[in-house]
Amino acid sequence: MIWKSLGRALRCLGPISVLLAGLCMPTAARAQSGSAAPSAQRGTSTPYIGDLTIFDTPGRDERLQINRVMDMLGIEPGKNVADIGAGSGWFTVRAARRVTGSGTVYAVDINAEAIQYIAQRAKKEQLPNIKTILNKPDDPQLPAGSIDAVLLLKTYHEVAHPVVLLRNLRSSLKPGARIGIIDRNGNGENHGVSKDVVVREAAQAGYELRDSQDFVKADGMDYFLIFTRRPD
Repeated sequence: MIWKSLGRALRCLGPISVLLAGLCMPTAARAQSGSAAPSAQRGTSTPYIGDLTIFDTPGRDERLQINRVMDMLGIEPGKNVADIGAGSGWFTVRAARRVTGSGTVYAVDINAEAIQYIAQRAKKEQLPNIKTILNKPDDPQLPAGSIDAVLLLKTYHEVAHPVVLLRNLRSSLKPGARIGIIDRNGNGENHGVSKDVVVREAAQAGYELRDSQDFVKADGMDYFLIFTRRPD
């Protein structure tokens, strides 16, 4: 009878002992366990798949001050540039002319129609230094150690997993490479994303903010951020 009573008592204490063990677990261990749970994903906008000619509106060069943007990203003859989310190739062709035949511009997009459009445009505008890449949503698939400058022009708010994309970008960067992001403030789902969110996500992916400008369009909504890869 004594042993049966003792067994019943131990069974009753079982759940309590597990609870006590959990409470006694070191704080760091509990935090590590909790970190395994997926974090809430912020909102993103649906990638644009419509008429690509809308990006070539007259006066866009002046509104975005794209030559000043290229100056700040160090885009010059002989440099290799990645245009991620290239769309119609509006920036691609401008960068290709800037780097001349001694440099290369990689037009990167997840939309096969956009890639085909840019390839035809490059041929028409006689810019053989443009290379197209149909990439995966979370990986730009650029050549390792090859890129001097990157621009995501009004694209970042469409990236579903931006931290993963930026991490996968790191291996393609040369030392000192500059990464530019032009976007507008928003909630992620309205074709914009808060500047503070971009800075935080870039830091999580291993980048440091080098410059923050608001001269693009000067509408109080758009911003231009420049990052560099943080040393490993």
